[in-house]
Amino acid sequence: MSVSKTLTVTISDAEIRRHAAGEVRQLRDTRHRELRFRYSSKDRTRGAWHVVVRQRWGKAGDFPGINTKTMLATLPAILARRAADADAKSTTTSWTTVGDVLEWYRDRMNRDRGLSAKRKASARSALDRHLMPRLHDLALGEISKQAIDQRLMWPMQERYALSFVRSVYGVLSAAFRQALRLDLLPANPMAALKFTDFVRTRIRPKPARLRGDDVPGLLMTVAERFGAAPAGCMLALMMLCHGSRLGETRLARWRNVNLDAGRWFIPAGDTKTKAEHTLPLTAQACALLRRYRRLQAAQGYTGPLLFPGSHGAPLSPSKANTLFTDLARGEWSSHDLRKVARTAWTDLGVDYMVGELLLNHAMKDLDATYIHTTAEALKRRALEAWHQHLDSQGFTAIHTGTLPGHETACATVEASNGAGCSTSQHPSQGRMHDQESKPGDGHE
Repeated sequence: MSVSKTLTVTISDAEIRRHAAGEVRQLRDTRHRELRFRYSSKDRTRGAWHVVVRQRWGKAGDFPGINTKTMLATLPAILARRAADADAKSTTTSWTTVGDVLEWYRDRMNRDRGLSAKRKASARSALDRHLMPRLHDLALGEISKQAIDQRLMWPMQERYALSFVRSVYGVLSAAFRQALRLDLLPANPMAALKFTDFVRTRIRPKPARLRGDDVPGLLMTVAERFGAAPAGCMLALMMLCHGSRLGETRLARWRNVNLDAGRWFIPAGDTKTKAEHTLPLTAQACALLRRYRRLQAAQGYTGPLLFPGSHGAPLSPSKANTLFTDLARGEWSSHDLRKVARTAWTDLGVDYMVGELLLNHAMKDLDATYIHTTAEALKRRALEAWHQHLDSQGFTAIHTGTLPGHETACATVEASNGAGCSTSQHPSQGRMHDQESKPGDGHE
């Protein structure tokens, strides 16, 4: 006797398990004609819930993650959505609170290889220190402007800068958007909420703590310390000279620095925008890099990294920040170097688009296409003007090493005549190689 592919029963977990050993393809509930349960073709201990409205199927969830009790409890809400819109999602979930969603998001984020360690750490901090303590027990059905405001937004704005409050709110919004995108929620209860619903004050950028007038004093300090503490000084100088990010700079390798062609290549994996970046190296920058390389060798390091850290790895973010704290004495941060460079470029008449390209900001496709043909020449011209300006404020003493007690070198000649720093506008593409030092020489 053949067994029907569909069996009408009073669906329960026990009934599902009882028919798992047979050949029934799906179960239909006697109480709710719209509800179906289909066995998995690969593992009949598992299956999927479906809701059928006007012959339109909608998957509601997977068994046993969603058991019968949970499915029946959420079925009325699903049917109400589908009655208004037959194409609405039938998704149900075992999640009942905001904490359930945030726990899932934290686990997913921790295993996402596409996110940087810095971004993961920032999001974890927002989740563990703010979102979970304040919202973990809030029922999904009770999410509202009033609840989010009273539990999270209003208390936080009393204690923290609004820019930080916005970043925490962003993590909360991202968790719900991702859950909805993967059909893990039937609807996004945060969809109608915006940060400006809670905070109307305009958030202004942080003022720069390092101004153009401070640059001569900074360069004097660096010049005095360069011979004794070259790594921290060089890290600051590379960021000041090129407007590069801390992460892009501390990860730099000598093989990506081409002193003959005058190019610093930054791989896509080292950039915030995940797009490879090339910066021109001026005569001054080439002389500075040669001096720094000699100092590294004198200290016993001839490895592949500009800024080596522990165990052969690049300098860590925490160690890099420590170097800046020592140099800046808490008066400015690494990002202030980038800001002061950008401001100076504007003052020197550098085109806005060229400045954005030097900073490696993400650009619209149209903008990138517009400036592509002349970008490299314009970038070089901008940095040459900037480094000449820095020379007038004390930079010369550093890249030539001419202060009393500092080593002198042929860098003086190189900086004045550009030897070894070709201004060719079309170097070979890909990774760059320093002809003076080969990667892997020595130790890290």
